[in-house]
Amino acid sequence: MIESDVWVVFAMLIYFAVVVCIGFVYAKRSNSSSEEYFLGGRGLGPWLTALSAEASDMSGWLLMGLPGVAYFTGASDAMWTAIGLAIGTYLNWKFVAKRLRKYSEKANNSITVPDFFSNRFHDGKHVLMTIAALIIILFFTIYTASCFVTVGKLFATLFGWDYATMMIIGAIIVFLYTFLGGYLSVCTTDLIQGSLMFFALATIFVGSVTAAGGVDNTVAFLQSIPGFLSGTEIAVPIVDEAGKQVVENGQPLFAEAGAYGLVTIVSGLAWGLGYFGMPQVLIRFMSIRHSSEIKKSRLIAMIWLVVSLSSAVCIGLIGRAVIPAEFLTQASAESVFIVLSRMLLPSFFCGLVVSGIFAAAMSSSSSYLLISGSAVANNIFKGLLKRDATDSQVMIAARVTLTAILILGCFLALDQDSSIFNIVSYAWAGFGASFGPLMLLSLYWRRTTMQGAVAGMLTGACTVVVWNMFIKPLGGWFGVYELLPGFVLALVVIVVVSLLTPEPKQEVLDDFDTYMELDV
Repeated sequence: MIESDVWVVFAMLIYFAVVVCIGFVYAKRSNSSSEEYFLGGRGLGPWLTALSAEASDMSGWLLMGLPGVAYFTGASDAMWTAIGLAIGTYLNWKFVAKRLRKYSEKANNSITVPDFFSNRFHDGKHVLMTIAALIIILFFTIYTASCFVTVGKLFATLFGWDYATMMIIGAIIVFLYTFLGGYLSVCTTDLIQGSLMFFALATIFVGSVTAAGGVDNTVAFLQSIPGFLSGTEIAVPIVDEAGKQVVENGQPLFAEAGAYGLVTIVSGLAWGLGYFGMPQVLIRFMSIRHSSEIKKSRLIAMIWLVVSLSSAVCIGLIGRAVIPAEFLTQASAESVFIVLSRMLLPSFFCGLVVSGIFAAAMSSSSSYLLISGSAVANNIFKGLLKRDATDSQVMIAARVTLTAILILGCFLALDQDSSIFNIVSYAWAGFGASFGPLMLLSLYWRRTTMQGAVAGMLTGACTVVVWNMFIKPLGGWFGVYELLPGFVLALVVIVVVSLLTPEPKQEVLDDFDTYMELDV
């Protein structure tokens, strides 16, 4: 290992040591009860809530997936996706956060999203809880795998180390502090990691502009690539039979710009719908200590998100001007942030900055592991199999689940050529369509019935899978991002089935009519 690598590793080791220590610090408090372990005792302040929600949401996708798309095909895909996410984030904080904080407490002090759905409709047989828990396990296993891919690519790109080995080691580090410290350790490290991600993006954005010769030179170079900076066209790399971009005289070749029509713009904006059903964000709304602090959290979250998304997209674009022929596939282009960090920063600071990537992957995968563990332990083990289970037994079941998902996630992440962006987009659609429409109607429409809720949840999940596999390849309007048809169909099904079935019991309606009076 050369001297510069030693300093990079040293900086990253300091970071790893800090986050694992946080797990030990919170271990005693988190193990005092399942509510502490899964929800932090509903005691999070506005800063912790905001940065934890955004850091766990964005994951390594923000620092690798999004810049990779911008580097390879230009601004359009990355820009419209970022705009959709920013709009969706604001609407989620504005219309869901306060109501869910209040209603989750009214609904028998629900501590997980499946808990909330089941308690909201007084589902004594736990049908909703079970379906929601199974959906969480399915899509969060995929999500967790995307984070492990991020970790593997990070170390393989930085040091040339074996991808699979480093992916597994990184996964074990995430597992350790989630296993030990529970929700409080996850949220506290999210605060650190969200700050680090923000600093890393801002630093590399400014540095890459300087490396490219200033704003004017950068823009001039990128404008020479057909459609690269357009929001209504897309750059089309010329690729060989192996799928790699062709390079001549050190410059990558592009065909004429491709059309980026209304369907693809709508697909990008549709990403915002996913927020209404994202468990790792919704759980943060449930855990804030008082609903009056949500407005402050929303402001913090939006500033963080807009700056971070803008920086990530710009890093990918500017990276094409700084190292135009470095990456020949979209999967490899997802390492552009890492390579720029290595080029632009002294070794020790490079280590701190690229820890932002590991931070992002850790914050998200730990949330996914914890929510999956709670879904199995609290909703299936205690909710169905052993209703008299003690807190200690519930937490043992959760940790067994964490171990199983760790192993399965590592298996799914073994392919080094996996695209982080594509993996995340599929899981994002699954959650958005399954839980989003039901969450909105649960909070705003008292006539929603349990039958409608079950039908809508299943419709959303099945539509995403079927649309992605069989309908999307047909192209045209059928090529729209599967989240949109899944969300719309689920919404319609919930309304229609609710109107065709008897209205909810009086106690359900009473809960709905009075839940906003809580936490005043």
